[in-house]
Amino acid sequence: MNKKYVIIGSIIVFVVLLVGVFVCLNKNEKPLPLPELADGIRGEQFGIDKNINEATIDNYLNRDDTVYRDVRPLEDVAPWENKGGDRYISAFIPGFEVVPYIYLAGFSDKYIEEKKEEGVEGLYQGKSLFTINDDGTYTANYEESMDILEYLFPKDKNIFIICGGGGYAGLTKNLLVALGWDENKIYNIGGFWYYEGNNSEQIKRTIDGKDYYDFWKLNYHNIDFNTLREK
Repeated sequence: MNKKYVIIGSIIVFVVLLVGVFVCLNKNEKPLPLPELADGIRGEQFGIDKNINEATIDNYLNRDDTVYRDVRPLEDVAPWENKGGDRYISAFIPGFEVVPYIYLAGFSDKYIEEKKEEGVEGLYQGKSLFTINDDGTYTANYEESMDILEYLFPKDKNIFIICGGGGYAGLTKNLLVALGWDENKIYNIGGFWYYEGNNSEQIKRTIDGKDYYDFWKLNYHNIDFNTLREK
């Protein structure tokens, strides 16, 4: 009788473990749609994804097979408020780690001129890991540039990228694809300025007419160029 109970108990434990393993392996059982450009200017100019974007991102959070990157700087030097945006990270989606695009690669002369015509002058022109060339290729400025990029944007994961309006996210995807990343694993989610989901965490506080920013809430990746070796 006792042997019978032992066998039954063992079977129950085995089944429970098997179910647990199955659940873990299939936590993200729903495969992602392949990246597909949105219709119109969102896709053509910014490269924003048609299926996974500001309107749908809440359905794709907390996946183990995906990393989430917000490429806005804490405070942008360019006046994006002239286009209805925000130069600060005033709010964010938890789970997205901040890796500012402006420190990854510079801007082409064409992009700078386009933004100037749109009222956004004074784009960041300081140090960056890479420099974009006239032919669309990139040159590493530091010995550690590629190592940093591969660490922050792991090639074995899906990569969701968001910024303010979608432009910096598109530039980040261009950079990664040009340097060997699989374009079918990278999604330009678009701009947080247009996010209306249920996972917004506020950063900006206004007290007595003065704005304060709780940047300590962010998982922010600082790139200290002073510690890197120039090429």
